[in-house]
Amino acid sequence: MLKGLLSIVVVSFLFIGLVFTACGPEAPKTIKIGINAPLTGDTTKVGEETKFAAQMWLEDINAAGGLEIGGKKYQIELVVEDNQFKVDSAVKANTKMITEDEVLVIVGPQYSRQTVPSGEVANNYKTPMISPWSTNPKTTENRPYVFRGCFLNTYQGPVVANFVKEEFGFKRAAVLYDVENHYSKGIAESFKKAWEDLYGAEAVVAYESFITKDADFSSQLTNVINSGAEFIFTPQYYNEVALIVQQAQQLGWDKPIVGSDSWGSVETVNLCGKDCYGLFFSTHYVAVGAKGATKAFIDRYNKEYGYAPGDVGALTWDSMRIVQEAIQSCGEITGDLKKDRQCVRDALANIKEFDGITGKMTFTEEGDPIKCAVIVRISDQGEFEFYKSVCP
Repeated sequence: MLKGLLSIVVVSFLFIGLVFTACGPEAPKTIKIGINAPLTGDTTKVGEETKFAAQMWLEDINAAGGLEIGGKKYQIELVVEDNQFKVDSAVKANTKMITEDEVLVIVGPQYSRQTVPSGEVANNYKTPMISPWSTNPKTTENRPYVFRGCFLNTYQGPVVANFVKEEFGFKRAAVLYDVENHYSKGIAESFKKAWEDLYGAEAVVAYESFITKDADFSSQLTNVINSGAEFIFTPQYYNEVALIVQQAQQLGWDKPIVGSDSWGSVETVNLCGKDCYGLFFSTHYVAVGAKGATKAFIDRYNKEYGYAPGDVGALTWDSMRIVQEAIQSCGEITGDLKKDRQCVRDALANIKEFDGITGKMTFTEEGDPIKCAVIVRISDQGEFEFYKSVCP
């Protein structure tokens, strides 16, 4: 009798085990993708372009009846969080999306200042994240779960230095940057090193800094003018560029001012106006003269939102498609979030070549793309026009 009862108990446990093994985690019907962007704060145009580009991507997914993975279609939900252009808000947004919303992957933030600490959160929680626009090397450094869709400061600094050398033949440089901003400080240092490599330790004759939220640059600009500099390199955002350029001209500056990809918003010209005509900056892509898939994206964006997208919008579009490719490469979504996140991370790390609208990319083991940079000239009509391409 006892032997019979034991047999029944063993069989029952085996049956229960088989049931739980067979069921396992249920595959979700909807996949959540997080968007971390500055929708309010000082640079809302960046957040707007991020959101609009992501929405355009989602429209395509919905039009296809969902995202097809291994022969099965899944609905996609974008979980959009406003980081308010603040570090703590960006960190909280990532934490919330990972732990509460249970997103599979995060796109954003854009600014290095928010991306570096937010990337630490994503990496600690083993959640894949790709920043479309963060060029600071620390974004992906020792972080296997963090990727980017743009080139690095360490690449862009020498690009600008070599362009100025070849275009103007100048030898005395001035730099004006935000010492509190990861992006600005990083690219300023990269440019300074590249310029000194070209012309020696004394070639940067003025290296002026300010702190975030400053609006009066007259003291720094006076020092620049008195230094004998032949041009100014200022890797700042559009709201600061206008103030710097206008104040410099009011003080009598009539020489070139050169910028970086942070200039690549329509708001740069909207705020700066004719004062910025004829100036150059390095960036990721340019709308004027675009062809093929790039032109198709620009035309569609312009039709839907009433203006041509800057590099943020284009890089966000590329990042969404990179994420799409990674998710589809997994072949299935199991419902085990830890396992699925790991699969997407591994797939992102294994993307070797990607043909984006901002150019062809080859990814390094660190999750950084090797791609060409573009030099843009602001035309006399206030348009960003292609000037030349600079490749690795």
